Amino acid sequence: MVKLFRLSSSLLGRHFFSKSLLSSSLIRTTKYLNYPCSSAFAGRFHTHKVLAMAETTSSSSSSHSHTNRLSAEHSPYLLQHAHNPVNWYPWGEEAFAEARRRDVPIFLSIGYSTCHWCHVMEVESFEDEEVARLLNDSFVSMKVDREERPDVDKVYMTFVQALYGGGGWPLSVFLSPDLKPLMGGTYFPPDDKYGKPGFKTILRKVKDAWFSNRDMLVKSGAFAIEQLSEALSASASSKKLPDELPQNALRLCAEQLSQSYDSQYGGFGSAPKFPRPVEIQMMLYHSKKLDDAGNYSESKKVLQMVLLTLQCMARGGIHDHIGGGFHRYSVDERWHVPHFEKMLYDQGQLVNVYLDAFSITNDVFYSSLSRDILDYLRRDMIGPEGEIFSAEDADSAEHEGAKKKKEGAFYTWTSQEIDDSLGEHSTIFKDCYYVKPLGNCDLSRMSDPHDEFKGGNVLIELTDTSALARKYGLPLEKYLDILGECRRKLFDVRSIRPRPHLDDKVIVSWNGLAISSLARASKILMGEAEGTKYNFPVVGCDPKEYMTAAEKAASFIRRHLYNEQTRRLEHSFRNGPSKAPGFLDDYAFLISGLLDLYEVGGGIHWLVWATELQDKQDELFLDREGGGYFNTPGEDPSVLLRVKEDHDGAEPSGNSVSAINLIRLASMMTGSKSEYYRQNAEHLLAVFESRLKDMAMAVPLMCCAAAMISVPSHKQIVLVGHKSSLEFDNMLAAAHASYDPIRTVIHIDPTDDEEMEIWEGNNSNIALMARNNFAADKVVALVCQNFTCSPPVTDPRSLKALLLKKHSSVV
Repeated sequence: MVKLFRLSSSLLGRHFFSKSLLSSSLIRTTKYLNYPCSSAFAGRFHTHKVLAMAETTSSSSSSHSHTNRLSAEHSPYLLQHAHNPVNWYPWGEEAFAEARRRDVPIFLSIGYSTCHWCHVMEVESFEDEEVARLLNDSFVSMKVDREERPDVDKVYMTFVQALYGGGGWPLSVFLSPDLKPLMGGTYFPPDDKYGKPGFKTILRKVKDAWFSNRDMLVKSGAFAIEQLSEALSASASSKKLPDELPQNALRLCAEQLSQSYDSQYGGFGSAPKFPRPVEIQMMLYHSKKLDDAGNYSESKKVLQMVLLTLQCMARGGIHDHIGGGFHRYSVDERWHVPHFEKMLYDQGQLVNVYLDAFSITNDVFYSSLSRDILDYLRRDMIGPEGEIFSAEDADSAEHEGAKKKKEGAFYTWTSQEIDDSLGEHSTIFKDCYYVKPLGNCDLSRMSDPHDEFKGGNVLIELTDTSALARKYGLPLEKYLDILGECRRKLFDVRSIRPRPHLDDKVIVSWNGLAISSLARASKILMGEAEGTKYNFPVVGCDPKEYMTAAEKAASFIRRHLYNEQTRRLEHSFRNGPSKAPGFLDDYAFLISGLLDLYEVGGGIHWLVWATELQDKQDELFLDREGGGYFNTPGEDPSVLLRVKEDHDGAEPSGNSVSAINLIRLASMMTGSKSEYYRQNAEHLLAVFESRLKDMAMAVPLMCCAAAMISVPSHKQIVLVGHKSSLEFDNMLAAAHASYDPIRTVIHIDPTDDEEMEIWEGNNSNIALMARNNFAADKVVALVCQNFTCSPPVTDPRSLKALLLKKHSSVV
């Protein structure tokens, strides 16, 4: 693929850049300009001014000098640009037809509502009358919300990454009227600077190139799309992976990550540091596999890498100590100064890895972090019908009425503010969180190189709390209570500040990740010791409340984003469903969440819906001949690439999650259905054989899936009894208490005719076990593997003990 990308890059270079249609400095600029919203680079750049942000709705001001077609859209990102002087169009046939009619190129700008550098480019360029005239006179300009149309974003981001080796948002691409990409980049400053062309210069050059060398431009763009399409729709040469590859891929991925491990501050790789939960998931599974094989020292070593990473993240400024949840990433190696936006996909995944750490260690430090994130979601990110919103911005006004916004204004503190808010406990709090009179963004040269946070403090814990409690002569519990009360007071103070923009769009895939974490928390957190104390921002609720939240979110999607007749999902919702259909990630992530919802005690209807969605996913996305899933249904002719995505990055890939879903479904069913799921999973993994062999670190969750499918028989825990009882909840909690990613939990009430009928049709063995082991006054648990089951147990302690045995007595 690298050779292919070089080919398309050199071709476009010959036809476009090397003929001086655009200067070579422009090529360098597009390679260089990967800003904090970027997928390829993240660092803190000085903006030279705080941002004047566009409001999020078209009714935010009584009068506007300009209003364009975006004012009729629902996307918060598009609405932010509804009153630019640029004559923006949303993605669609109206814009395409206008470009054809005028015979001009299209300027496509892609971003999202909480993207810092998207805001910068809006202020500098899209609100500028001169830039607007250049765009309006010579281009048709389109805006796309990447979260609303990830399929469109994928096409042009792939082009830019292939051509220049990096990409990010805002994504700026010039297209022919038939939507072929001509050239592109990310953020462009408005004016020429430091020998690099600004956006105005680029617009003039592209306009001239369109009229003087159009044929070569269009041929180059068409060729690039053809080559990318061929490269990104790989097919498997066999129906399954070679026998030795699954375990080798898992080991190789762990070795590659270990080489980049930061033994001082945790994390894999250098600054900027992203919390990549898929990597943590893979390392935890690898540690368990080593432990199961008797390699205890190596298992412990891998586990310690994960635990230190989770601890350093939790104590760092990337964690919102006052309000809960995690910011997007840290610009420095110490997890201290973050890029302050909060994304739902991070929260859902991080909850799950902290839950896994708790299951392994039984340390409430990790369970309290899961609660911290979930309580943030419940407090700030859940709508009136249970829907879970997408993101919170990094930028906000420094005070009420301010016209300008600044990154981190909502989250940073001066030493004086803390003194005024906390009184007698100010010293204790400031000592704990490294608060300094002149600001604390001095731990790394990368934290704040341009003094944007001078005088401000980003809270970070540098000293062990037990040592600080001793320093102040306080019992640890009392010391923690004081800190909790201080955080509550600061939360109240912060609550009257202008809040960052909330993107209240509901995305199915991200809700699926959150449903999974909420559901799993409802049972795993029942393992916390009785009397465990919690301090703000953790609420300390009954874990059942998390289950309620998970079911409400799933119900919202079923009501508003699922068509019962066609059995198809829509992608997102804001004031109604979006125009975009459900994509692979929406199906895969939601199916995963529904399987978790069922396994922790949800109704059988969630499992039935998961299987129906899997059937529809196969119909819409599965390459039955070549194996694996495409990212789109392929029904929209304006989307020029249909990709089989494999990269597990900030979000897992739809194919990795699908592989695990299929493995889980295969372990629940028997007969032809089980075999169908298993064969599809094997075929899917075979598509990505070369990635698993050569670039395992890029596909950590897929490495887990490959290792999982190589296990000949997965452990099943079958619970039989009446479900509306505390005993049943306790047995479910016991079934989920220990860490085991390939365990399947099935629960069945033989007095429920509907449930029995469903199992008779999908796995008659389960129905038979239910009949043979039902006791009206007890909940019976059986642990089954290799076609045999343990003797039944009827209390949670016995079930936990059975599951914790190294080599199960299931014979």
